[in-house]
This record gives sequence, C-alpha cells and structure tokens, in this order.
Amino acid sequence: MIFPLGITEVSSKAMTAQTAQQPISEFLQPGIYVDSDSQAVKAFATQALQGVGGGDVDRGVALYYAVRDGLRYDPYDMMMTPENFTASHISQRQAAFCIPKAILLTAAARAANIPARLGYADVRNHLCSPKLKAAMQGRDLFIYHGYVEMYLEGRWVKSTPAFNKQLCDKVGIKTLDFNGRDDAMMHPYDREGRQHMEYVR
Repeated sequence: MIFPLGITEVSSKAMTAQTAQQPISEFLQPGIYVDSDSQAVKAFATQALQGVGGGDVDRGVALYYAVRDGLRYDPYDMMMTPENFTASHISQRQAAFCIPKAILLTAAARAANIPARLGYADVRNHLCSPKLKAAMQGRDLFIYHGYVEMYLEGRWVKSTPAFNKQLCDKVGIKTLDFNGRDDAMMHPYDREGRQHMEYVR
C-alpha cells in the first residue's frame, strides 16, 4: 500500500515476508523522504550520538531518545505537504506527529549506518482527548500510526518514538522506553491501569 504522499506503507505482517526478499543494505539507502544523505539529517544524527559508544544498540537507543524527546508530539500539525514528511525538514522542527517522527528516526539511523525501515499500524487510543477526538471527526482509530524497525544484533527491533516524556508526564501515560533489544510499542494501559493504546492491525 502507498501513503498519500508516496511513502511506502508496510504493515507489521508484511514486513517479515518482504525483508526475506531484500538485502539488508537496501535499508541503508537514502530516499526522497528518508533523505539520510542530507546534511541536516547527518547533523542531527551526529549531535544525538555525541559521547555514545560505537555499538549499534547503544547508538540506536540514543537516536530513539533524540527523536522521542527532541521533537514534541503534536497530533494537530498534519500539513500534507511533501516537505513536512521529509526527514531533513523534520529535523529542523520542534514538534511533529508520529509519522514524521518515525521518518526522522529511520533516516537518522541510516545516516549512522544502522539499517532501518518504516512501519505502520492502525491503533485505537482509548484515552483520546475530546479535542483530538473532535479533530478526528469523532473517531479514536488512528490509521497509519508510524513506528520504526532498526536492524540490531542480527534482527529487526521495533520502536515508537511518538510520545515525548514531557507529554507523558503531563497527561499521566507511561513513557515508552527503548533498550535496543526489545520491541518498544505503545503501552496498552496508562499509569492508572486504564486502557490506553490498542493495536488493531
């Protein structure tokens, strides 16, 4: 499937079959939106990796947190223009929603010579605010929720850099930490045990 702006959409189920047919080196290549060869993305990755050891796991983790907390999550900033989905442009912003943040992490990882790819899922936010739900025309199902897979220690590991820590602390939801070895997908419950994020597909 194709995202409206031409960004290839890969469901989690399709990823395994697709990757079996593609060499890992393909996930190091720059693209139109994942422009990992741009100076802006290279600078972002270099800044994020200052003082970090040379292992891919540590470097992947550092890039994850640089994107997660370096850009505030803003679900209302959804301008559907090509530049708003281009990693070099996203790296200069202070806020973005899940897809641009996933694009930036994918590009930064590739710039750091870590194979990475975009993934998308449909998720239901059971704690969707009235304001956001109104903006979604009464729906709480988020289509094309963006996440990232990085190839670390010989396997693909998922991470979701969408919600920054400051936002999580403000609204009382769990921060999503990433150790580079275990998948970091949205928490099903918040800090009070209320149902939060549900993966539909």
